[in-house]
Amino acid sequence: MEVHLTMTNLAVKIAKLEEDIDREDIVKLAAYYYDVDDLTAPIASGSFTHDGMVIAPCSMKTLAGIANGYADNLLLRAADVTLKEGRKLILVPRETPLSVIHLRNMLTLAEAGVIILPAMPAFYGRPKSIKDLVDYVVGRVLDQLKIRHKLYERWGGPRV
Repeated sequence: MEVHLTMTNLAVKIAKLEEDIDREDIVKLAAYYYDVDDLTAPIASGSFTHDGMVIAPCSMKTLAGIANGYADNLLLRAADVTLKEGRKLILVPRETPLSVIHLRNMLTLAEAGVIILPAMPAFYGRPKSIKDLVDYVVGRVLDQLKIRHKLYERWGGPRV
């Protein structure tokens, strides 16, 4: 699996604030990294083929931009191209509560074929840590991309 990455400037700040992770630490996890203002990057073109795009977490600003075709940076342009080319686009919003505007934007995107996958972990696996909760959400994203993993225990029926 080859990962192409771009991050908004706010995403970089939030990663530092919430997890004390620097941009460089995240960039090391990807095969390719593109500056969010580089609209000449390969992922800005419909001729760039891929199996899917994930925006995680997805702010309501980014979600609104995609829903309304406002592609003023590389992240929004890549999502716009993913949609127009009929490729899989997965958004992981984490905002709560949701306003009617948020819900309308999500409905617009869902009707366009976008997968809206909120960061809502399940509890049937009896998570014991925050890592377990995060792994569940990441696993669900990987499931949508048909990437095998063992990040969470799948539902096997009630425990007796």
